[in-house]
Amino acid sequence: MSQVEWDSDELEEKPFNRTYMKRLFKYVLPYRRVLTIVIIIVLFNMALSLAEPLLLRVIIDKGIGLGNPNFKIIHWIGFSLLAIRIIGWVFGYWHTKLINFTGQRILFDLRQQLFNHLQTLSFRFFDGRPAGKIMSRITNDTNAIGELINGGLITIVMEVTHLVGIVAILLWMDWKLALLSFITMPLLYLIVGKMQPKIESSWSRSRKTMSAINGNVNETIQGIRVIQAFSRQKANNRRFETLNSNNKSAFMRAVTLESTVWPAVEMIGMIGTCIVLWFGAKLVMDQVLTLGFIMAFINYLWRFWGPLSALSKVYSQVLSAMASAERIFEVLDTDPEVKDQTDAKPLKTIQGSVVFENVSFRYGEDKPEVLHGVNLQIKPGQRVALVGPTGAGKSTIVNLLMRFYDATGGRILIDGQDVKDVTLESLRRQMGIVLQDSFIFSGTIEENLRYGNEDASDEALMRAATSVRIDKFVSAFADGYHTQVEERGSKLSVGQRQLLAFGRVLLSDPRILILDEATSSVDTETEQHIQSALQTVLEGRTAFIIAHRLSTIRDADLILVVQDGRISEQGTHDELLKIDGLYRKLYRTQFEMQQSLTMQTGA
Repeated sequence: MSQVEWDSDELEEKPFNRTYMKRLFKYVLPYRRVLTIVIIIVLFNMALSLAEPLLLRVIIDKGIGLGNPNFKIIHWIGFSLLAIRIIGWVFGYWHTKLINFTGQRILFDLRQQLFNHLQTLSFRFFDGRPAGKIMSRITNDTNAIGELINGGLITIVMEVTHLVGIVAILLWMDWKLALLSFITMPLLYLIVGKMQPKIESSWSRSRKTMSAINGNVNETIQGIRVIQAFSRQKANNRRFETLNSNNKSAFMRAVTLESTVWPAVEMIGMIGTCIVLWFGAKLVMDQVLTLGFIMAFINYLWRFWGPLSALSKVYSQVLSAMASAERIFEVLDTDPEVKDQTDAKPLKTIQGSVVFENVSFRYGEDKPEVLHGVNLQIKPGQRVALVGPTGAGKSTIVNLLMRFYDATGGRILIDGQDVKDVTLESLRRQMGIVLQDSFIFSGTIEENLRYGNEDASDEALMRAATSVRIDKFVSAFADGYHTQVEERGSKLSVGQRQLLAFGRVLLSDPRILILDEATSSVDTETEQHIQSALQTVLEGRTAFIIAHRLSTIRDADLILVVQDGRISEQGTHDELLKIDGLYRKLYRTQFEMQQSLTMQTGA
C-alpha cells in the first residue's frame, strides 16, 4: 500500500469481502463454546419476548373478556409476564457479560498479534508511513472489528431470527392480514435503499473531518515552539476554524439526513399498522377476529420494524469493519524483508573483524543504487571513521552492517560469517549503535540504561554512567537514577539524552560499536570528555564512527571517505592529508572555519 493510500484510507467503508470475514472468524473460533452459549441465551430470550403478545391476547380475550372476566387467568398471565421479564433480565446480564468478555479477548488477540508483527517488520515498511496511521491500525481499526464481533455478529443472529420468528407468527395468525401489512415494504425498501448510502457517506465524511482535526491538533502540540517562535497563532487559528467548520457541516448534514429517513421509516410502519387497524377493526366488528388477536398482531407488527433498523446499522458496521480488516490484514500479510533464514544459526562471540565484499544497495526496486560495489576489510579492534557529504551512503553502510536492511548485492562478513546466515538477535546483541537523535523511552534513568542489558550489575551500571558523565547530571535529581524521564526523555536536555544513550549502549557491552553523529548534540566540553572516555571504552572493540566534525576522528585507525556510494579514499588522517582529495578539502574548510571563529571570539 502506497503512502498516498495510507494518507487517504482512514475510516472509509469497503464492500463486503467474504475472504476477510472468514479470516475474522478464525479469531472467533477459539471462543466458539462461549459464543454458542451466548447465542442460545439470545434465542431463548427472543422466544420469551415473542411470547408476550400472545399472552396479552389471552388476557384480553380470556381474562378481560367482554361480560365474562376471569381474574384467575389475569393473575397467572400477569405473573407469567413478570417472570418472563425477570428471566430476560438475568439472561440479558449474562449475555452482556459473556459477549463483552469474548469480544475483549478477541480484541486482545488481534491487537497483540498486530503489535508483535509490527516489531518484526523491516525499516523499509516504516519509511514514508506516518506513525499516526500505523498507530490507528492497533487502535481504531481493531476497535472497529471488535465492535462488529462484540455486537454486530450477535445482533445479526438475534435480529434475523427475530424477524423470521415475527413473520412466521404473523403468517400463522392470519396470512392474509400479514400480507396486507407488508404492502408498504416496497416503499420502505425504496426510501432506505436510496438514502442509506447518502447517510453512510455523510457519516464517513464527518469522521474524516474529525480525523483532520485530530491531526491538526497533534501537529500543533508537537510544533508549538515553532508556531510561537514565528507568531503563527492567528494563521493556525484560521486553519483550525476551517477544519472545525467542515466537521460541523459534515456532522449536521449526516444528522439531518438521518433525522429525515428514520421518521419516514416510522411513518411507513405506521401506515402498515393503520391498514391492519382498519381491516382488523372491521373483522372484529364482524366477529371474525377478536380484539386480543388484533392487539397481539399489531404488537408483533411494531416489533417488526426494530430489527430492520438494527440490521441496517449492522450492515454499515460490517462495511466499516471491512475497511479496517483490509488495513489490518495488509499489515499482517507484510513479511519482514530482513528476517532469519530457516537454517540461521546463532552468531558465536565475535572478535570484530568486518568484511564488505562488493556490496551494493538500493532502497527499492525502482530506486537508484545508494552503494556501488563497496569493498572493506576491517580488523578486530580497529577504529574506523566514515566521512563524506550528506547522502553519500555513510549511514547506509552501518545500517547494512546492523542488518536493518539487507544488501541487494555482495555480502557482509563478521568474523568470516555472512550476516545473513546468523540470527538477527545474536547479531545485534553483539553490536551497539548511538544515533544523532537517540530515542529515550519513558521510565527511569536506570531503566533506560539497562534497556540493552537488564541483567547488568549495579557496579557495571555505575561504571558506564561515570564513564560518559551521566553521574554528573543525575546527582542533580532528587530521585537520582530512579528519576522518571517522561515521554521521549522530555525531562532531560538534548545533551543529557545523548549521554544517556551512550551509557545505554556501553552497558550492553557490544563487540562492534557504531556512533552515527553521536556527539553532535552535546557541547564541546562534554564531547571532549566522551572522546576521552571512549579511548578506554573502545579498547578491544571494533568501532565505526560517522562524524562531520573531522577534528573528532583524527586518531581513527582508518578513515573511509564515502562519495556517491563508493569508497573514494581510505587511510589514516595524515595519509589522507597528503592526497589532494575530498578529505583534505573538507579538513581545510573546517580548519579555516574554526580559525575564523577563534579569531572572532578573541576579537
